[in-house]
Amino acid sequence: MSGKPIFHLLALTVVAIWGVTFVCTKLLIGAGMAPAAIFFCRFVLAYAGIWAYTFVAGKERKLWNGWKDEGIFLLLGLTGGSLYFLTENTALVHTQASNAAFLVGTAPLWTAVLTLLYSRIGKGRFADNLEKIRVGWPLVGGTLLALFGMGLMVFEGTRIHLSARGDLLAIGAALCWAVYSLFMGEMTREYGTLTATRKVFIYGLLTIVPFLGGCKDSFSMDILMQPAVWGNLLFLGLVASLACFLAWNLVMDRLGNVSSTNYVYLNPIFTLLSAMAFLGERLTPAGAIGSAAILLGVIWAGGRMNGPQKEP
Repeated sequence: MSGKPIFHLLALTVVAIWGVTFVCTKLLIGAGMAPAAIFFCRFVLAYAGIWAYTFVAGKERKLWNGWKDEGIFLLLGLTGGSLYFLTENTALVHTQASNAAFLVGTAPLWTAVLTLLYSRIGKGRFADNLEKIRVGWPLVGGTLLALFGMGLMVFEGTRIHLSARGDLLAIGAALCWAVYSLFMGEMTREYGTLTATRKVFIYGLLTIVPFLGGCKDSFSMDILMQPAVWGNLLFLGLVASLACFLAWNLVMDRLGNVSSTNYVYLNPIFTLLSAMAFLGERLTPAGAIGSAAILLGVIWAGGRMNGPQKEP
């Protein structure tokens, strides 16, 4: 794998935490919170936290570079914030956590496809600075192996009740994350991790407001004062959003948008492990084999840039 080992370890840690968030969100939905309300509370906590961190960290690299860049941040606030989490959280209303994790976990595949297309037809700093990839056997074989592993884990390792609506929403979330990965690395390099992440948070919050109209019950004290509710919200807001978004944007800057996003393939492993602990799901032999296949697939696909590659 290219890049310093510390950033690969950081990517793995972030993805492990994000894998657990599927179960946390499922528990919050079960407690009576609406998908949009979960995102709103999560990002309010994260936004307050990042301002506190900004106060401690001090001077920022860049704050403003024109309305065009603000439009890019608005897109990132949608695709990495409000629209992504709204589709993912709503998918969890209609399908199981592990099933949603599998479908959202296709984000690396969509990221690779969009990167190949945009780097060839796009112009300007975003297209020029995208990670250079080729469609060789490492990428194709690793992707297929990882998808095979996730299929074993999800469709054989648990009791699945498929929902077309939930499945399509989860795929929509994966596409949102692919678009986010396409542009966020360059904005992080130009603005710095702190400022870029904070801008994504505020645009995410602003664009979720139209969806809060029917969420009044989610903000009742009867719901919010439940230990399981505020505990999960604190974890989602301060750890999974604030800390992990800062770390992930740094990872995308150092490893590249495709190499970093390949780690998302590991999401179902951590989702299933946390689902075993909190939702009563069991790891079967098929799940164990699937976990190994995903890990090998990520390593294989991540090595696609090392040395000459032969076209399939």
